[in-house]
Amino acid sequence: MTRKKRRLYILLLCALGLGSATALTLTAFQDNLVFFRSPSDIAEQRPPEGRAFRLGGLVESGSVERGGEYAGRPAIRFAVTDGANRIPVVFTGVLPDLFREGQGVVTQGVLGTDGVFRAREVLARHDETYMPPEVADALKRSGHWNPAQGAPPPAAEWNTARPRS
Repeated sequence: MTRKKRRLYILLLCALGLGSATALTLTAFQDNLVFFRSPSDIAEQRPPEGRAFRLGGLVESGSVERGGEYAGRPAIRFAVTDGANRIPVVFTGVLPDLFREGQGVVTQGVLGTDGVFRAREVLARHDETYMPPEVADALKRSGHWNPAQGAPPPAAEWNTARPRS
């Protein structure tokens, strides 16, 4: 075997190894990729059945119900809204300390066939001024907040806010 052929075989073997590693990595990422959606996004286009995603918005005032059960465990039910639409959520587990009505929240889970979002994880904002970027984008798209017109509306008013003109 000539030196030129040996180099070619080594190069092809390296390319095959790199291609295989890339394919395996992309396959692993596909299962772990989680997209953010607002209630209005879900109303426009329902996500694929069984696909995990993040649902973000505000905890609707008056929607938090503690007690009851889901899958044999104590459950908390609440609704997430972006002002235009709402999605009911059920969560079994410990809620963050900052979770309350009128606050920004991002939940991760799956939308059931009955339209109820089954959350595996709930993340609440961490201070008075923080707003998750996804929630800010959803409020901008729905017309409830225009950064050129000033600060966002107070969190307690987001589920009752009317689009600004």
